[in-house]
Amino acid sequence: MIIHKLIAQHLAHRDDPHFYTLQAQDAIRWIESSGVALTSTTNVLDLGAGHGIFGAELIKRGCRVAFADETNLLMPEIASAPFYKINLDHDDVPALGTHNLVICSNVLEHLAKPFEFIASVGRILAPSGHLYLSWTNWLSPWGGHEFSPFHYLGTRRGHLLYDKLTGRKRLHTPYVNLFPTYIGQVLRHIRAQPGLRVARAAPRYYAELGFLVKVPVVREFVTWNCALLIEKDGESST
Repeated sequence: MIIHKLIAQHLAHRDDPHFYTLQAQDAIRWIESSGVALTSTTNVLDLGAGHGIFGAELIKRGCRVAFADETNLLMPEIASAPFYKINLDHDDVPALGTHNLVICSNVLEHLAKPFEFIASVGRILAPSGHLYLSWTNWLSPWGGHEFSPFHYLGTRRGHLLYDKLTGRKRLHTPYVNLFPTYIGQVLRHIRAQPGLRVARAAPRYYAELGFLVKVPVVREFVTWNCALLIEKDGESST
């Protein structure tokens, strides 16, 4: 369980690089505990990489890591790593090739077309490959990101009331760069994809309580950030 460490770090330093490093290190431990080997032969794509903190941790494990995002914001220490420019809502995702492990961390809720992305997942995974997908679902306590908990007032009024009451600068606007997503919906779309299965699911910041993701309705509110490990069939090539 890492949520208490993240809260303490955020209160002291906001979302500095160490905040995201803690997340990445914990997620990597979870991936490895699921039986996914992370070695020098593991070909990884950090998709929606941002500054590349997650992928950088995998490089330390010896993995071969490439990065992809709309803008290259990679940290100086990994600036020479392979980088692909892509807009996940508009560009051809399969053009990125196939990988043993794809990381897509805290990206899905920012996609206007999340289910089109999910439909493309099988084409970027090598046989027996894995996708680590984590995102903040809309009804979670942090569903509105910086204007939480005002998001519970709806996509039309919540963020505007936040503006009026706080006067703070807001980074996210519903249906502009933050889109409501629901765990049940995402799970159904993944299970509808030939050759893919959900190998493991858990609340990302308290993964020990994985049973919560199995409880419809309840999971939408109590799963702060949902983490899924999606596996491709070993014989599938599409």
